[in-house]
Amino acid sequence: MTDHKRFWRRERAVYRILIVICAVVLIAAIATVYFMAAPVNEINDTENGYSSIPEEDPDRIENGIHLRTGFAEGVGLMETVNNCTGCHSAQLVTQNRMSREGWVATIRWMQESQNLWDLGEEEPIIVNYLATHYTPTDKGRRENLANIDWYVLEE
Repeated sequence: MTDHKRFWRRERAVYRILIVICAVVLIAAIATVYFMAAPVNEINDTENGYSSIPEEDPDRIENGIHLRTGFAEGVGLMETVNNCTGCHSAQLVTQNRMSREGWVATIRWMQESQNLWDLGEEEPIIVNYLATHYTPTDKGRRENLANIDWYVLEE
């Protein structure tokens, strides 16, 4: 076999290897673009129960606490969430403790100076919720600890 024929055989082998490498890279690039741009429903088939993204209920309540806001569970919770947390943090509500009259006065102040809309028939529900769960308490010191499993220190 002449040098010329060996050269062309090696050149064709290198050419074939380069074509295979380019094809693999092209397929990988197309797959990457597809999975990055694919809608969530194509990757996570939620209709058939297959999903890698956990769905969390934004209004879930655990141990009597609305997880998203920290509000106490009770009648009027969702009305309070819908009307109060649209403008300010729920922490602004939970850090305040007022009587029924104090909550009504605060609502009137927000309506007069902060552009709060008329709450209509939801106002008594919201005021009852706030006056029930966020009323002033005269505790003074912290309450005594209960259900403590004390143990003896050994020397």
